[in-house]
Amino acid sequence: MKHDLWDNVKKSLQSKHSGNEYVDTWFRPTELIKVQDLPGHNTRFSLGVPTELHKYWLSEHFMGEIRESIREIFTEPFDLEISVSSELKNKSLQATPSHAPSIQPSQMTTPSPDPKKLAHHQNFNQGSQMQTVQKPFVRPAKFTSDNLNNEYTFSNFVVGRNNEFAHAACHNIAENPKSGDYNPLFICGPTGMGKTHLINAVANHLLEKDPTKIITYVSAEKFLNECVSCLRRAEMHKFRKKYRERSNILLMDDIQVLGRGEVIQQEFFHTLNEYLETGRQVVVASDRMPKDMKDFEDRIRTRLEWGLIADIQMPDVETRVAILNYKAERIHLNLNIEVLNYVARISRRSIRELEGNLKKIKMVSELQNKKIDLELCKKVLSHHDSKATVTIEDIVKLISNYFEIKIQDIKGKSRSKNILIARQVGMYLLKNHLDKSLVEIGRIFGGRDHTTVMNAVRKIEKHKGENAEIRKNIEDLNRKIHNLTGV
Repeated sequence: MKHDLWDNVKKSLQSKHSGNEYVDTWFRPTELIKVQDLPGHNTRFSLGVPTELHKYWLSEHFMGEIRESIREIFTEPFDLEISVSSELKNKSLQATPSHAPSIQPSQMTTPSPDPKKLAHHQNFNQGSQMQTVQKPFVRPAKFTSDNLNNEYTFSNFVVGRNNEFAHAACHNIAENPKSGDYNPLFICGPTGMGKTHLINAVANHLLEKDPTKIITYVSAEKFLNECVSCLRRAEMHKFRKKYRERSNILLMDDIQVLGRGEVIQQEFFHTLNEYLETGRQVVVASDRMPKDMKDFEDRIRTRLEWGLIADIQMPDVETRVAILNYKAERIHLNLNIEVLNYVARISRRSIRELEGNLKKIKMVSELQNKKIDLELCKKVLSHHDSKATVTIEDIVKLISNYFEIKIQDIKGKSRSKNILIARQVGMYLLKNHLDKSLVEIGRIFGGRDHTTVMNAVRKIEKHKGENAEIRKNIEDLNRKIHNLTGV
């Protein structure tokens, strides 16, 4: 029975998340590799996973749900551990699907599965095929990386709940660039959230480990301009040789700009294909999801969806405080907690805005020879603080439209499941985006007390890590709110 337990647990989790391929991404390659009977009538279950990223994601986001599912089947005391298994990794690399998996739009805010690990899926997209036989890649002469920023490293990237998955994915690729576990990696998020930082961090980490590594880092704008220039001079052979043959890894930023022309898209498509067919890593970044890149050809979107999609959103206030404190220390400023909280609270649009406000305060402080305190910050940023931002009414209306529930029902007394979730999500968003007190939020939602609001916020925080649907709801609504505030 003990050895059959994991199969039963997986069936239980799949039934709880019926129709969600995202769960399969993490659980299908996971196996029970050891069962030990420990002293004291305890049993230890050891789960094996193919990569560090699987271990990280299951440990951080599903451990509670795994334990709960085991308890439903196995009533005796037990311990649980997760470790990377080289045998499982080799097994996953041997899987070679002939078609790309069909990915639904509703799943695009969650990480896309590794194609090699989805070989057993039955739901394949018959309309598009991917070449899976890798051609040998012959290393050419040295090619210099383009415009890398040496300051952007993993060590100075502040990790929070908003970016932890993207950070883990990038770090995993930088440590194991030849694994092919997640290729291509697609980093998505609004402007100024750290996408460029992460792409540069991948390159810098690879070059630190191996200075002879040949890396192509380029903005999509430069790729586009070079393509046009080579077209005019009839030198496309040089362009193709540079971008398709000369490097071990391709890193491209802001690829959404490539939707401007048919020829540009054709060149990008064949460049992307060349890297994927020869087993070379591709990492790209964009301010929108592949499904939202309406100007792109379907075949490009399919290949971008093929690998792993890592979403970055605006960090919460606590993470913004941590980022601000780190950046202040870098420029030798010692800010008290009042100042940190104030600047972080009003800097709602992007990390760049946060850093810009910090530089503005520093400049005024030096020009006026004044100590940086809360009073000075409020004076310097008074205009910024008074700018029109998202309102309570905006968020409540967004919740109503998104969940298709009337505002009076959300604020009412009904406790039906769909209305209750919408209400709790609304409380969570008001707390995170407007920093309202629990009492104020309770008053907005029908005069509920502060403990009800506090419990609602905690529940949504918990569900974000365990429930893919709730996580998607929050990410969708966060994007809509950022759009309202001009991000």
